[in-house]
Amino acid sequence: MTPIALVTGGNRGIGFEICRQLGRKGIRVLLTARDSTLGEEATQKLQSEGLDVQFLRLGVTHPEQVRDAYEWIAGQFGRLDILINNAAIYPDDRVSVLNVPLEMVEQTFRINTLGPLNLCQAFVPLMKRNNYGRVVNVSSEMASLSDMGGGTAAYRISKTALNAITVTLAAEVKNYNIKVNSMCPGWVRTRMGGMNARRTPEQGADTAIWLATLPDDGPNGGFFKDRKPIPW
Repeated sequence: MTPIALVTGGNRGIGFEICRQLGRKGIRVLLTARDSTLGEEATQKLQSEGLDVQFLRLGVTHPEQVRDAYEWIAGQFGRLDILINNAAIYPDDRVSVLNVPLEMVEQTFRINTLGPLNLCQAFVPLMKRNNYGRVVNVSSEMASLSDMGGGTAAYRISKTALNAITVTLAAEVKNYNIKVNSMCPGWVRTRMGGMNARRTPEQGADTAIWLATLPDDGPNGGFFKDRKPIPW
């Protein structure tokens, strides 16, 4: 049975590369994006490489779009094996916690934290029914409380809260062969990371692919970079 994966924010950057690498493993990929034009273009590019990729329009902050995606996936396949919560924004580079507008914090939290929670609430019950699932939350070392610095407050707060979702959900589904983990891709050359970043999208995506395809005895409720645990 061909595994089915849903990737949010799959039209560019790390998300696009995650879709590509999953497809190369023979996984059927549902590439999602909020912009239909960009999502279709990305999907067609991966299809031209011979990969089994399909586009679904999905904005993580739109509950009706999440519901529509769930109903289509449940009706079409009856399952979802892999959920990768990648869609995110990075709006406040080096902005002090004393100066960051609350509206910016709220917007970042809605996309980076509540978006993944919305997806998990929709699809993890389907995973539970099938007694299998792999959830990967794309986080950041900037969210590590043990090494927390200043600046970029909205992004840091949102990703720290995402890590809390990871740990909470992992504990709740540990008896259903569902693995829920956070990962840090590192500083990657994307539109978000900039062209001076040290890592390629391929390197940034690697740990997500590893976590998405964990064996049944793999880790659960962890935080990883380069396939190794990092501090919360």
